[in-house]
Amino acid sequence: MSGATAAQSREIARLRLAAQRLVGGGLPDAASAVRHMSAMQGQDLPGAMTSAALRVAGRPRQAIVDAMNAGEIVRTWPMRGTLHLIPAEDLGWILSLTGERTLRATARNRELRGVDEALLDRARAAAFEALEEHGSLSRDGLMTLWSEAGLMSDSYRGYRLLFTLSVGGDLCFGPFADGGQRIVAVSDWIRPAAVPAPDEALAQWVLRYFGSHGPATVRDFAWWTKLPLNTIRAAVAEVAGSLESWTVGGAEYLMAPETPELLAGAGRAAGGVLLLPGFDEFLLGYGTRGAALPDEHAGKVVPGNNGMFRGTVVSGGRVVGTWKRKGSGKAVRIDAEPFTSFSKAVEAALPRRFAALP
Repeated sequence: MSGATAAQSREIARLRLAAQRLVGGGLPDAASAVRHMSAMQGQDLPGAMTSAALRVAGRPRQAIVDAMNAGEIVRTWPMRGTLHLIPAEDLGWILSLTGERTLRATARNRELRGVDEALLDRARAAAFEALEEHGSLSRDGLMTLWSEAGLMSDSYRGYRLLFTLSVGGDLCFGPFADGGQRIVAVSDWIRPAAVPAPDEALAQWVLRYFGSHGPATVRDFAWWTKLPLNTIRAAVAEVAGSLESWTVGGAEYLMAPETPELLAGAGRAAGGVLLLPGFDEFLLGYGTRGAALPDEHAGKVVPGNNGMFRGTVVSGGRVVGTWKRKGSGKAVRIDAEPFTSFSKAVEAALPRRFAALP
């Protein structure tokens, strides 16, 4: 991290572990964990479910499935054009802040696929008619429906239709059935909730983000949401009294006042070993990742900068290597690769941490 000492970087990383509830005790249930995080990157669904479970007391993976089946958590494209897990009741106000900007940013992609308003209206009507009859659809089922209705020129158009209707608040991924997550109509699946005024909604989001991701900078939040920096700064100024400020290397970091106490309560766990899925918010929640991931090793986590994040081995808040599953069934085991070399303590902890993963 530019301007920060090694000790300050370690402290920021450990405070983030505590804020994200990866150490020091988890949240009481799955919905609470995702609500605390506000949004959790979810294009790798199995990894996202593990990430969410790691933040729940007892780490029960089934709790994530149950919360999705109950309509408490949904999966959609709320920001950055990327799938996330979010609390169902927050979908309306999050999209009220991000949806229009996302649709403007992706207009050229729609144009290239021949997706105009008339086609979207036909796709929406066909989807709603089928969902009224069946309640939910698999992704393949929805694509087949649109193809039979003459709306599909190729699979990319199908993705663009689904993405656009989801960003517009019409569709989302909800419950599980037949080994996959089903697509539902937002108006049928999610209970109606009041959408606060934009200023109030953004202020709430600021508090949520810095409460779960802090210490972090305003630029981190701007990168995370893709909202205008000036708009974010105005919202931060409104709630500044509810956040603690810490200047490191000339940059201001914000966090919830209770975060240092959470870290203190975590005790030795904050210095221990964690295994995190590849797209975990501990790395993906920030515009810059130097507090936890040394710049010289970033390419080992995202080889070729291809956007595909490997699972990480974290020791004392710092990423020290990568890991993946190897084998299958009873023979499944961890295959971990250090950036340089693992300490004896990390080596000893790896199989235990792997066995304990949700």
